[in-house]
Amino acid sequence: MPDIYLVIGGSGFVGRHIVQQLLDRHDTVAVLDIVQRYHDVPFYPADITDQTQVADVLRKTGTTCIIHTASPPAALKLEDSDLYYRVNVGGTNAIIAAAIETGVRKLVFTSSAGIVFTGDDLIDVDERTPLPKVPKSAYNDSKAQAEAAVLAANGKNGLLTVALRPAGIFGPGDRQVMAGIYQVYERGQTHFQIGDNTNLFDWTYVGNVAAAHLLAADRLDDPLPGPPLSELPEPPQYPEEVPPLNQKEASIVRSSLPSISLTTGAHRIPTSQARPLGPCVTPPPNADAIQAAWSRPIATEQRPAVRTRFDALSEYSIARAKLADPDSSPLQVAGQAFFITNGEPCYFWDFTRLIYHHLDPLFPEQAEARKKKRLWVLPRELGMFFASAAEWWGWLRGTDPTFTRFKVSYSCAHRWHNVEKARRLLGYEPKVGVAEGVKLMVDWWKEEHLAAAQKK
Repeated sequence: MPDIYLVIGGSGFVGRHIVQQLLDRHDTVAVLDIVQRYHDVPFYPADITDQTQVADVLRKTGTTCIIHTASPPAALKLEDSDLYYRVNVGGTNAIIAAAIETGVRKLVFTSSAGIVFTGDDLIDVDERTPLPKVPKSAYNDSKAQAEAAVLAANGKNGLLTVALRPAGIFGPGDRQVMAGIYQVYERGQTHFQIGDNTNLFDWTYVGNVAAAHLLAADRLDDPLPGPPLSELPEPPQYPEEVPPLNQKEASIVRSSLPSISLTTGAHRIPTSQARPLGPCVTPPPNADAIQAAWSRPIATEQRPAVRTRFDALSEYSIARAKLADPDSSPLQVAGQAFFITNGEPCYFWDFTRLIYHHLDPLFPEQAEARKKKRLWVLPRELGMFFASAAEWWGWLRGTDPTFTRFKVSYSCAHRWHNVEKARRLLGYEPKVGVAEGVKLMVDWWKEEHLAAAQKK
């Protein structure tokens, strides 16, 4: 039986893209939200912090799969931080309780990669990364608490749960990233940079995030790839005693994965057997074969993955995870969290400059003035000093500072994540690259901007 979907927060940025992709594949879908912005699917207004209201909608729709994307935006004023806990934590707990009460089978939760951000560098981190002891923001703390509740609910009354952690979401419909960068462009402040721009940062196209949610929903009820340890006559006590991976488990962790090259394109490395010949007085005897080998399409076959015991998907790590939870498997989707990114981290300020590049043709006068300005690079340490001063000044005046130490650390830190687990267990592969996604976002913003200008 196909699932019946309820997208909670389906009028929002990510939620709307999920709804559209469900419609594109002809699924049955409804939306629960506090505001109705679209009229192509059934809409149910409800307060997600009220279990009774949520359960009522679940019964009316016959929902079998909830996709929960509802959350306040990540940049509210400090005095509004309690809203994060009411909605993200209280609302998620109410949704879980309503799902268990009504017998819903699946729950996909939109978490955030920011929950592991400490202010320091995060380089190729995977899902084993611990949460910070002191949360960097109320938004990330509330998301972390909500994710923990979702994963803890896995298996209760047959409910299967999964959490996705997207990083730096952007694309058509975005009213946070694009709006902030356009404000900088409009004010003529594009020549300022904090840090040396050598830090890699993950951005994720919203359509890829939406597709990951559908994959997670589809794979939630997949059977275990191998029997759980609890079914063995004598459960093992140590990793070395855990039975070796069976054929299905081995294929999941050892099969080759293609490189992600949506933006950069694929690059061939010249060898003695395949290279461009160029001008030469005397071609080598096998010149035609060398040229033919260089010209034919790049083979997609890769070498199988080679792992050490410290790898998250090594046999040793898998054995330890099985010992920690003998009734499940780290190679199943249910009960797991997954980082979701474009898999192509880029230098932080290069992303904003790509947006400036697409804005320039729309505003020729500003573009001309921008090109004449010298780039001012503010070292991270100096940025932290000025941010501290701005925070103190805001405290004295009783206002929220727009320039903070968190923003400085955010823009100067390496922050990119390993998505191998999502690729292997969910079958996730990004379809739209960062460069293409930025163009799609600016094209959408252009239409919205012009439409707003015409109304004035």
